Amino acid sequence: MKRSPALCLATLLSMVCLSAAAETVTPLQGQSPQTIQQDIGTCRAQAGSTGSTGPTSQPGERARGAATGAVAGTAAANARARQHEEVYDRLDEDVQQEYRQDRAKQAAVAGAAVSGSRQRQERRQERRNADENAAAASSAYIDCMQQRGYQVTP
Repeated sequence: MKRSPALCLATLLSMVCLSAAAETVTPLQGQSPQTIQQDIGTCRAQAGSTGSTGPTSQPGERARGAATGAVAGTAAANARARQHEEVYDRLDEDVQQEYRQDRAKQAAVAGAAVSGSRQRQERRQERRNADENAAAASSAYIDCMQQRGYQVTP
């Protein structure tokens, strides 16, 4: 049983070059090994340039959310104090301070929770986008190789 050297080389190259993708590239037009390598490289470069974005979430989002919440809690406590000024003014300064700090702590916890939830949502969306980008890159690679006269099978 005699096999074409180009076909054997193409099969070997496809297994080595595409082992991560587990795809088999078969030349349909008798391409030389050098042409096969060039086409694989060109199509990979084209598929890799289809656009991928890095992570967008920033570290420290929860801390920023907690700080924002603490500021909002303090502002809310001060606003309530002004609404009920006659009662609030009769309280000891330590009690007033404790009230403001308690409200700030509660709002900080809520701010951290909201920021954490947003961060998790962003990470999930980033993973979905990465999966979509990988699928688009794979499709672009297969289309490119097919246009150059190869059969690509997963």
